[in-house]
Amino acid sequence: MQISSVNDVKIYNLSHGKSLPEWLSDRKKRQLQKKDVDIQRRIELIQDFEMPTVCTSIKVSRDGQFLLAAGTYKPRIRCYDTYQLSLKFERCLDSDVVAFDILSDDYSKLVFLRPDRYVEFHSQHGHYYKTRIPKFGRDFSYHYPSCDLYFVGAGPEIYRLNLEQGRFLNSLETDAMENNVCDINPVHHLFASGTSEGKVECWDPRVRKRVGLVDCALGSLTEGMEVETLPSITALKFNGSLTMAVGTSTGQVLLYDLRSSQPLLVKDHLYNLPVHSLIFHDPLDLVVSADRKIIKIWNKDSGKVFSSIQPESNINDVCMYPESGMLFTANEDPKMNTFYIPALGPAPRWCSFLDNLTEELEESPESTVYDDYKFVTRKDLDNLGLSHLVGSSLLRAYMHGYFIDIRLYHKVKSIANPFAYEEYRKDKIRQKIEETRTQRVQIKALPKVNKELALKLMEEGDCEEPLPSRKKKGKALPTILGDERFKVMFENPDYQVDEATEEFRLLNPIVSKVSQMRKKKLRQLVQSDASREEKEKEDEEVEGRASSEEESSDDDDKSWVEEVREQRRLLWLEARQARQAQNNSRREAVPPPPPPDRPAENADQPRFYQIKSGEEFRSLRGVSPNRKLQKVSLEERLKLEERSGISDVADTTVGSKQMTFTLRQSERQRKQEQAERDHRQERKKLRRSAGHLTAARGRSRGRR
Repeated sequence: MQISSVNDVKIYNLSHGKSLPEWLSDRKKRQLQKKDVDIQRRIELIQDFEMPTVCTSIKVSRDGQFLLAAGTYKPRIRCYDTYQLSLKFERCLDSDVVAFDILSDDYSKLVFLRPDRYVEFHSQHGHYYKTRIPKFGRDFSYHYPSCDLYFVGAGPEIYRLNLEQGRFLNSLETDAMENNVCDINPVHHLFASGTSEGKVECWDPRVRKRVGLVDCALGSLTEGMEVETLPSITALKFNGSLTMAVGTSTGQVLLYDLRSSQPLLVKDHLYNLPVHSLIFHDPLDLVVSADRKIIKIWNKDSGKVFSSIQPESNINDVCMYPESGMLFTANEDPKMNTFYIPALGPAPRWCSFLDNLTEELEESPESTVYDDYKFVTRKDLDNLGLSHLVGSSLLRAYMHGYFIDIRLYHKVKSIANPFAYEEYRKDKIRQKIEETRTQRVQIKALPKVNKELALKLMEEGDCEEPLPSRKKKGKALPTILGDERFKVMFENPDYQVDEATEEFRLLNPIVSKVSQMRKKKLRQLVQSDASREEKEKEDEEVEGRASSEEESSDDDDKSWVEEVREQRRLLWLEARQARQAQNNSRREAVPPPPPPDRPAENADQPRFYQIKSGEEFRSLRGVSPNRKLQKVSLEERLKLEERSGISDVADTTVGSKQMTFTLRQSERQRKQEQAERDHRQERKKLRRSAGHLTAARGRSRGRR
């Protein structure tokens, strides 16, 4: 479902979305619904509401239960049951359908006008009868009081076929060369036909005489309008007993009062396309007119546009469900569109759930992006020099920025940076030249951004190329330099590695050691792939070399740990120097204190301490050292503890510390532990082995 808003009128396109093919299994359909968001949001109001190729016309039965649509290719008629929301039946025809009408309240009596001059009648079971008219027909209307069918076409005659008698009656002779459309007033049954000369002729069926003639071609001409040919009548519709709407081939709609030959209102579609559909919406006094490109809904008294609908494909016919806001269109597309406009009326009874659905969508509106406006942040406004416009009508606040008119934005940007287009043009030319250079013989060259990283990757790539283990199924694995995903990292200056940062200085020793270890492993793999015999020998010697490798790895770990320590020490010294420089600048800024009036107090004089209420008195010796230690930094406290032998701090990995505590022992405890160790050594010397007892027991059992 697609939601659009034209003139503050919400329009819901219920047919929008992807259509699933019939030959897909239910399992495949469920999988597609889980993956595709468009299919999840799709609303299939009526199942199979489409044609194989094109739909030419669509109508609703009088009882509102059935929808009938004619289409091609192959020519066919489809009937949909709205109460069941599905296809009821489908009938194929021998020829295309020019126009059709429903004679009964349901689908049981149908009349089809074919382009081969045949008129075909269908009953409930199917084809019933067909007859032929003298000339090619273009439209027809049914006169209920007399059961007459009036056919107009490529000729001046209007043919009458009486369905009660089953024969043709005398034709009506008009002054026109051709008649395009016709209609019968539902109140007083006045018959009107629109001619190719731009005139409307009105006939009274009771006396079979022409009672009026209206020249619509002259009424459709407005000031400044250029006319190449005479506009013909392409649509005709009555409303009530006195109102008539006429559509012309030049895209105008004229509203007439039958008592006057001058139009009350002329509405131009501004597309210069023939108007083929006219519908009156009585509850709101609106007119729905359509050409191939657009459907316009406007007020019949003032001509003010209420809303408009512009589908993606060309429109062939428009039908409105009675007493509702639902609209059906036949398009130059397999899918027939269904539009729901709540402002025109409620949803039909058979799909009343649409009202609840639209109410839920109104409660949770989605943010929209406007094509005529540009979203800018406060920083962008400062760069463009438009900060003074904040709070004015030129800026509309939205989230963390503002919406500004796109025309104003382009003007200000061109003034702020007049050479922006030239720079953009030069960049595009440079990109085109670089693209053409890629076809030439490539020479290894360092990029402009991250040269050190590129050199490092190129060296590693040279080491990795001869290795068969780096290939998979005959194809070499791509490197970062050859991967398009990381191309921007060596082109955009924003991705330049800053070697002055603290993170890089702490991680750089680790990265360098990892790369060295990787190169060692690569050399070992090259040597191991030299011969199969040496590989087996190397596998046997791996166990013997395990201890030596562990020692070397330990040495490497110790080396990069020392480098990390050195970098941390340098960073600490730099931060300390920066703090000292900042403190010195502050001291220089502060004026020196005035000289004291009296001499300073002697430092050896006793100090007095005040004991607050609720506190216990403690010795001064236990209080002052703790307070001094609390003011000392953690690093200095750790150094004091190392000197005193209380703890030992060592670096294990990056960013972590290991602390070992050694408790102080008295002289008596150390003598006691030494005596215990001497006693154990003496017992080990005096202890005798009991292994000979088990051996003697085994020999005695053997003798038995």
